[in-house]
Amino acid sequence: MKTNDTRTELNLELYRMLYLIRTCEETIVEHYFEDEMKTPMHMSMGAEAISVGICQALRPEDHVFGTYRSHALFLAKTGDTDDFFAEMYGKDTSSLKGKGGSMHLCSPDHGFMGASAIVASAIPVAAGCAFANKRANNGKLVAVFFGDGAADEGCFWESLNAACLMKLPILFVCEDNGLAVHTPKSCRRGYSSLVDVVSKFNCIAHEHKTTDAEAIYELTSELIETMKNEQKPGFLRLEYCRYLEHVGVQQDFEAGYRSVEEFEQWYKFDPVALQRKKLQNLGYQTDNIKRLETEIEEGVSRSFSKAKNASFCEVSELYKEVLV
Repeated sequence: MKTNDTRTELNLELYRMLYLIRTCEETIVEHYFEDEMKTPMHMSMGAEAISVGICQALRPEDHVFGTYRSHALFLAKTGDTDDFFAEMYGKDTSSLKGKGGSMHLCSPDHGFMGASAIVASAIPVAAGCAFANKRANNGKLVAVFFGDGAADEGCFWESLNAACLMKLPILFVCEDNGLAVHTPKSCRRGYSSLVDVVSKFNCIAHEHKTTDAEAIYELTSELIETMKNEQKPGFLRLEYCRYLEHVGVQQDFEAGYRSVEEFEQWYKFDPVALQRKKLQNLGYQTDNIKRLETEIEEGVSRSFSKAKNASFCEVSELYKEVLV
């Protein structure tokens, strides 16, 4: 049972990370048109509560894998805004030296084992990592994040089947915005419910439609406990609304595949605004919230400036750490 202080502390940390992610992405939106960040952007706006809630339930030593849309996941797992912006600008101060960009973020020291631009490609790699963890008996859990379009790929079902067969310590997280780029599920699937199908496998499967990071944290914590007790993989399908275009830093309702009205209904429950209101309801003073926001904004601004002013790598860096 959480005390009021413990719950406030949890929600404060959730808000800190939500606001950090949103501020980082708003900074990208503001400066992307300067054309100095030479990487395609797949923004996380609208989905932040999923990464934040789940990563809060994970331990620091646990592993995560992501997709090309993984700004939120990278920041929720690492909190490293210096490395984040340095990689966006492809600078020498980035741990990846500009070889990853937005779509291939990676920070193994923080348990972020990598993101991939190829749909569903991280899923079998994550299953392999879970197999290695089980063989090593190190107690580490793997969480692999992917969009609902990835569930149309054969390697998802093969990985799920293998994980269930071998009872691997892996949590499959489907971030479901209802779209594979612009194509709705009704045009892609010959079944109605992904969770109903997945639940036929020997795993623990749940779904939720919420933008509440605390609710996602609680659901994930309970699921992880059940996974450990029953020695089974887990599966979570969590709905969200992608605020911006599939790729890029703008909205595009004129394309006709989704409506302004649908976006507006979701935006009433924006995860950042929702979490801020929750803190106020828990008795956290507005002045304290503003101080936290200012602190985060200043930190992001420092990281952004450091990245923008840093040097590019020498050309020789292109030939380092490359498999041939």
